[in-house]
Amino acid sequence: MPSSSYTNVAVARAVGKLPLLRNLPLARLVVLAELAILAKDHFERLEPAERRKLVVLLRDAKGRPGNLSARQRRELESLVAKLEPKLFASKAIDRFSPVPLRRRGA
Repeated sequence: MPSSSYTNVAVARAVGKLPLLRNLPLARLVVLAELAILAKDHFERLEPAERRKLVVLLRDAKGRPGNLSARQRRELESLVAKLEPKLFASKAIDRFSPVPLRRRGA
């Protein structure tokens, strides 16, 4: 993944604003930044209205699905499915695994 000056600036600003990040080794910081970029790519699979709705549902749930109605839970499931979490996990593992992993069905 090519690095951009915008990414470098964003990481530098984050380090400056969060004292915890100053204590993280640089390699971990780079991994976190790359994961954030990968997550952003998947988040952008949603339309802007869907992104807003996802954020509202997550905020309303407060970490507990029981805080949502059945209809809201179904909507949340639908939005999360559009994010393709299996593909996200697969890309993250491929990106950070020190050895190539065997593909299912291959």
